[in-house]
Amino acid sequence: MRSFSVPLAVDLRRSLSPLVSSAQDPTIRLRPDEVVRASVTPAGAATIHLVRTSERRFDARAYGPGADWALDHAPALVGAEDDLDGFTPERHPFVTRAHRQRHGLRIVRTGTAWDLLVPTILAQRVTGGEAARAWTRLVRQHGSPAPGAFGLSLAPSPEVCAALPDHVWHRSGVERSRAAAVRSAAKHATKLERALELARDARLRTFCLVPGIGPWTAELTLRSAAGDPDAVEVGDFHVKNQVAWNLAGRPRGTDDEMLELLAPFAGHRGRVVRLVTSAGQRPPAFGPRLRVVPVDRL
Repeated sequence: MRSFSVPLAVDLRRSLSPLVSSAQDPTIRLRPDEVVRASVTPAGAATIHLVRTSERRFDARAYGPGADWALDHAPALVGAEDDLDGFTPERHPFVTRAHRQRHGLRIVRTGTAWDLLVPTILAQRVTGGEAARAWTRLVRQHGSPAPGAFGLSLAPSPEVCAALPDHVWHRSGVERSRAAAVRSAAKHATKLERALELARDARLRTFCLVPGIGPWTAELTLRSAAGDPDAVEVGDFHVKNQVAWNLAGRPRGTDDEMLELLAPFAGHRGRVVRLVTSAGQRPPAFGPRLRVVPVDRL
């Protein structure tokens, strides 16, 4: 066991929510003062169990061959490395208010890419519910038991994902294009893991060179994998509208307008997006709701 303190207050549930696809996610359990997460580290499979013992102090236990690695990176996992230097929330009234309301919202860093990249690819061009179901099915059917007695599962390895045929992906609710993107990422998994150590522009370029991975997928993955507070999910169906509504009072916006509104917060644009999606209001909805037909029923 290891104990450590964090320099800033941490809202554990909100800070780690990007790592959770749904309440049924087989790889993680997240509560307000406790998290258990299974992942494959560079040293091997590991399950990390973190418990808050006081406002800024945590106890950590880890299991499996990657236990030491997981313990070394436990502070980063709860946002201990998040740096607010250069962040100026007072540049916009909403950001000032949201930062005050969500003062414990941290940008976390997992230090691994694969277990975040796959569920992000599965979320391309589909609803959150569809993506969560696909990820849950994939892990439960093709993952492996995680170390420890928590009943968690490890994400299927790049080798396993690369070998799955189209009909298996279809039964999991994933059509051919997303399946191809996961297979492509699997072929370059080692290079993508190493890219986390590169500077921001270089690692983003490395991710986007992989077929099937565009800026939306790369930025969302790298925000939490590399702990990048400037990562903005350009191309998202909802986020540009949420930013436009909360920062400019416009119910709809474009990616270019979103980036213009976020420009005063350069270096922390992703942090502002997290504040918008956490503390902001949803823009008004227009038109009928979209009818969703799961891929495995087509």
